[in-house]
Amino acid sequence: MRKWYALLVLVIIFACKNDKKEEKIMKPTSSIKKKEVVYQVFTRLFGNTNTTNKPWGTIEENGVGKFSDFTVKALTEIKDLGVTHIWYTGIPHHDVIRDYTAIGISNDDPDIVKGRAGSPYAVKDYYNVNPDLADDPKNRLKEFQALIKRTHKVGLKLIIDIVPNHVARNYEGKTTPKGQEPFGASDDTSVEYHRDNNFYYIPNAEFKVPQWQEGYQPLGGEKISLADGKYTEIPARWTGNGSRLAQPDRNDWYETVKVNYGVRPDGSYDFEVLPDNFDTKDYKSHFEFWEGKNVPDSWVKFKDIALYWLAMGVDGFRFDMAEMVPVEFWSYMNSNIKMQNSTAFLLAEVYNPDLYRTYIHKGKMDYLYDKVELYDSLKHIMAGHGWTDHIETVERGMKDIEHHMLRFLENHDEQRIASPEFAGDPKIAKPAMVVSATLSTAPTMIYFAQEVGEPGAENAGFGSPSRTSIFDYIGVPTFQRWVNNKNFDGGQSTEDEKNLRDFYKRLLNFTIGSSALMGQYQEIHYYNKDHTEGYDHRVFTFCRWSDDEKLIIVTNFDKEKTYDFTLKVPEYMIEKWKLSSGTFPMEDQLYHDSNPELKVTDTKRGEFSLQIKPLESFIFKLK
Repeated sequence: MRKWYALLVLVIIFACKNDKKEEKIMKPTSSIKKKEVVYQVFTRLFGNTNTTNKPWGTIEENGVGKFSDFTVKALTEIKDLGVTHIWYTGIPHHDVIRDYTAIGISNDDPDIVKGRAGSPYAVKDYYNVNPDLADDPKNRLKEFQALIKRTHKVGLKLIIDIVPNHVARNYEGKTTPKGQEPFGASDDTSVEYHRDNNFYYIPNAEFKVPQWQEGYQPLGGEKISLADGKYTEIPARWTGNGSRLAQPDRNDWYETVKVNYGVRPDGSYDFEVLPDNFDTKDYKSHFEFWEGKNVPDSWVKFKDIALYWLAMGVDGFRFDMAEMVPVEFWSYMNSNIKMQNSTAFLLAEVYNPDLYRTYIHKGKMDYLYDKVELYDSLKHIMAGHGWTDHIETVERGMKDIEHHMLRFLENHDEQRIASPEFAGDPKIAKPAMVVSATLSTAPTMIYFAQEVGEPGAENAGFGSPSRTSIFDYIGVPTFQRWVNNKNFDGGQSTEDEKNLRDFYKRLLNFTIGSSALMGQYQEIHYYNKDHTEGYDHRVFTFCRWSDDEKLIIVTNFDKEKTYDFTLKVPEYMIEKWKLSSGTFPMEDQLYHDSNPELKVTDTKRGEFSLQIKPLESFIFKLK
């Protein structure tokens, strides 16, 4: 969720060149037959066609997207892009600066809300949805249920956020079902900690709004009654990122309070820990382990929340800042989810590579963000600094968990590729996107408007350009051209935008239909660096294969240089593919306009001549 948090994680990557002729082949760890592709959409921005884009603008000034904007036509176009899952970001009812008191929703205080539209990660009521997204806010939950049905109708599965580490500072949970309590309702506020308190308290201290810095003022300085530099909270509670100050810093997650999972203030645990051998157990064994055990109250509350949304038809969850919550909770939570829906898609944000295996195996996560390994490496290469050699270093280091590391180049936390602060040109990401989508058996994720090259240049109010704002009402210009007055046909898109979307559509549709991409992997990059004249560290080449499909994937990350070389396929690959001497036709699976022949000599080495232009990629399939 918060990009700066990753800077707290010390990651030491030992880069080493493979001196052996052959690497150990990576084998898939999943029973899934084909790749999955997640389309993350920031729900309130998707259908907004208003182009005003006034900083700190209201809904009336800047507009907002609605559930109803996800028509069958719109959802079909998303699916046809090559998507299997859609992640609707910003669904649970979070703080917003808009008056909904007429339907029984209390007003939110700008002093503890980021932006005018509010952070989707400051949830105010987990049993309802954001009223901004409904045509009729009174019936907002019914409108979301209708969206679930439309999503399933076109053949997509849907994911929503759950944010277990923290809730909005003013959490109310007004629509919590009968027989259950909102967070904090029964807390003993006289003590800092109790196992079954939902929050941590600072006894005898009153919360104070942060000291604003660098000219910041809530709502840009607009005067409304609640924007008075005060928010009543007695006693004060710990802030979402763990700050124990009654007056958190401006850079703390001051809009949220941290949830207590039975972790004492000294860091020790007030619950039973998993046995060491439970990293090899399945979710049913984890469920049985926790069955009948007395667990902290917050565990039960979040489990009930997840099961509530599953029962409504949600197909999975993206868990925010999962590493800030003990892994035992995830064992309990995720095993309960899987017992209700064994195919639920569980994606978590974990930034510390030392914790990856713990949260996958003991926490029973399906997928984690591959942020600090592959994403950061590809970003460095796209910026013109890194060597493609490091792609293999990353992949080799995660052979045992490669299926669990979801790959992406954009999400709501990261800079837009097309922003001047990143690459400045969305085409620079094309080779990285090919690698990201085809390197492993893991799912691929793209962020809405990535496929049309959105630069995120707007000054929305809270935050700064280069990332599309998640805190304010804003229009997304390149995407609005594709939306084309809600025709969802790209009718206003530029030729460059159309061509880029066509590239993504070709690539993603190939990946979800390929058996080889759920099969085995072998880089042949180092072999070609050693044996191919003109081949260097701005190119990357690898093979993927299954029983019925053989692929050679070649990418050129250089934005200026065209390469001409005779690519080599090593003897060990020819043996593994059981190819005899002779000529084997190939066809590029992206544009189908390059059809070289792989020539296998008597010495069992293959080769073919290739010209690859700047930022070009080929996915060659042996016929």
